[in-house]
Amino acid sequence: MTLTAPVLRAAAPRDLCTDCGVSRMVDPKACGRACQFIAPDFPALETRVQGRPRDMSGDERFFGPTLAIWRAAMKAPAIGAQWTGITTEIGARLLASGKVDAVLTMAPDPDDRWRPMPVLVTKAEDMALVRGMRMGFAPLLALLEPAAAAGHRRIAVIGIPCQVHALRRLEAELGFERIYVIGTPCSDNTTTENFHTFLNLLTDAPDTVTYLEFRADFMVELRFTNGTQRLVPFLKLPISELAPDFFPLTCRTCVDYTSVLADITVGYMGGTGAQWVLVRNAVGAELLASLGEDVTLQAPDDRGKRASAVAGFIANVERAAGGLPLRRMPNWLRTPVGWMMRAFGPKGLEFARTRVEMKAAETVLHLRREEPRRMKNMIPAHIWALVAPYGLTPGAGEAAATDEAVVARDGAPGTGNPR
Repeated sequence: MTLTAPVLRAAAPRDLCTDCGVSRMVDPKACGRACQFIAPDFPALETRVQGRPRDMSGDERFFGPTLAIWRAAMKAPAIGAQWTGITTEIGARLLASGKVDAVLTMAPDPDDRWRPMPVLVTKAEDMALVRGMRMGFAPLLALLEPAAAAGHRRIAVIGIPCQVHALRRLEAELGFERIYVIGTPCSDNTTTENFHTFLNLLTDAPDTVTYLEFRADFMVELRFTNGTQRLVPFLKLPISELAPDFFPLTCRTCVDYTSVLADITVGYMGGTGAQWVLVRNAVGAELLASLGEDVTLQAPDDRGKRASAVAGFIANVERAAGGLPLRRMPNWLRTPVGWMMRAFGPKGLEFARTRVEMKAAETVLHLRREEPRRMKNMIPAHIWALVAPYGLTPGAGEAAATDEAVVARDGAPGTGNPR
């Protein structure tokens, strides 16, 4: 059984574009209203979607508005799922219950299982066909018009942050009766072709890889068709062998790692070996409740200290001539340092805070180097607040006057300093 992708329009040429699909719609100029990489207004969007902006005094400064945060796992993990199958099971139950007519999500391309193919799923049992990780840009939101044309009035969308942002900006004019939004965290996407280059560097048998995951224990997990598994420490990844533009500027300057505008976010960062679930509003609570007794929920772990890891990352990015951070550690030192990271490094929520602060710093540094004129519009005030403890503050013309006031209030040294 396979899913078929609708025929889509060609993408309109865009600068700083992840091809979320809006430029392929009837009105490609909607990109100007929808795109996260033009002038995002997270306080306004958070207020409209979540009922209030994030509380900058606690963990919402990192993760956005939340009602609850869980370490979660399906009691019977789904075969072929990236983790235990929470995201696809929510979609299946929405379809089975009749709450939605269709789910917009990604399936593997028939010619390349790693390439994401946007699909409309209308049968609960077909959600099993979209399990697993895809790598590459995919115009998910271009399916909104085919979904409406097919008569679907209640839909669910499973998307990454830039797709969710554009969806939220446009949803009022789309005409659907109900849209459930399930977000998955994302920070570093690339083309499927680049991903194959990365696989070729990791193993001499890339065609036999069935699973790849960047785990919260500083390891990359590979699984192979013969049933074997291989773990590669982050410090031993062939980062220096990748092209400087392996990750596009959009992904290196994304300010929404955790999909703060979704109803519920399901990912890995704070999961410590399980999945990480952030319930953001009443709709998200409804989605999680649909799993009933089939899901295990626990308080997330929270150990270690992130300050040195984030500071080291910032130093690497600042030293780099451009593109990816440079790895200057001698090979003989990588194994013991990798062991120390896994043994004493940040875990659970502290690991998630680490990655969010790293992404915030990366945004500032890469825009400052490559697109300084965009900084004032592209960097929200909460990003400046996250990087302020590390000495990164807006220079002249780099932040709006209102944002500078927020930074002074929420991001001054000594306020919310990392552990």
